[in-house]
Amino acid sequence: MNRTLILLIAFLLLGGGVFWYFSQGEDEKTTLAGADRAFAVEDINQVYKIFIADRRGERTTLERRDGYWLYNGQYKARPSVMKPLLDAIARVQIKYKPPQAAVESMVESLATEGMKVELYDKDGGLLKAYYVGGSTSDERGTYMIMEGAEQPYVAHLPAWEGNLSVRFRRYGDEWRDKTLFSEEVDNIQSVSIEYPKQRNQSFILEDTPDGYEVRPFYDITPRIRRPFRKGSAEAFLVNFESVGAEAFRNNYDGRDSISQLVPFSIITLINKQGDTTQVKLHPIIPENVIAQDAKSGDYVIYSSEIERYFADLNGKDFLLAQHLVLEKLFWGYGSFFEKNDLLN
Repeated sequence: MNRTLILLIAFLLLGGGVFWYFSQGEDEKTTLAGADRAFAVEDINQVYKIFIADRRGERTTLERRDGYWLYNGQYKARPSVMKPLLDAIARVQIKYKPPQAAVESMVESLATEGMKVELYDKDGGLLKAYYVGGSTSDERGTYMIMEGAEQPYVAHLPAWEGNLSVRFRRYGDEWRDKTLFSEEVDNIQSVSIEYPKQRNQSFILEDTPDGYEVRPFYDITPRIRRPFRKGSAEAFLVNFESVGAEAFRNNYDGRDSISQLVPFSIITLINKQGDTTQVKLHPIIPENVIAQDAKSGDYVIYSSEIERYFADLNGKDFLLAQHLVLEKLFWGYGSFFEKNDLLN
């Protein structure tokens, strides 16, 4: 009797469990289905290392540091690239399980276009390993499969439409931070700006025990004896908190020849840890524009204003930078003293 009662209770519990499973929505079923569907790491703070490899041999390693991510053990990663990547890692969800007839083509796509993604925790433990492949025909879903699994899925990001692979697929300098200067005012020891063709405007600003001192860059330039303009040093230095370039141009064919030219300016910043950042700026001269004068009818050659510069960063990287971003740095020696206007 007792055995019969126990079997009856077990049967009822099992039957109730089956009924409960099939009565749940798709999300609840997905949770029960197994780890081959759980692509997301919802707590992104658990992720300390991201490894991405594609079929063409590109290898990318991103490691969490104090306040930033490090790309391939050498360069700071671009925040604007890391943000959508981390968002995808944290929020990716299964959109649907494809019909069996579509599985073969999906697996083929993952094999030819897929990227392997490995996610590690702080201690180096593997959190997830999966493949990200191509997209559905409407570009609203992305093929994904967990490493070691046989069943691929179509995944997506809620409230976002597109191919998820674009958030993972970057090459070389595309991962890198394009910052030229990023230094708080209180951490700047000195800044010098040299204008090789305007030597009298070149200067050095230094934080000394007696306050900020501004002096000519070249010894032959006479010192200005007018009163120092109060707050001018801080107003200048705050411009170095965030100065970014537009794009890397390390593979530009004319890099070597441009680097041999006299730059428009050489900006050197030394922080209080002794780290030096130097940027040499070469203006990009637009081609002359020929137009007809409205009054005389004569054809006149007009030169466009400079909009961009090539920026040689620390003699290692070559970047493209906008004048609108850089012009706030173009102060002259006299700008720090009374009764003198800024160059810019």
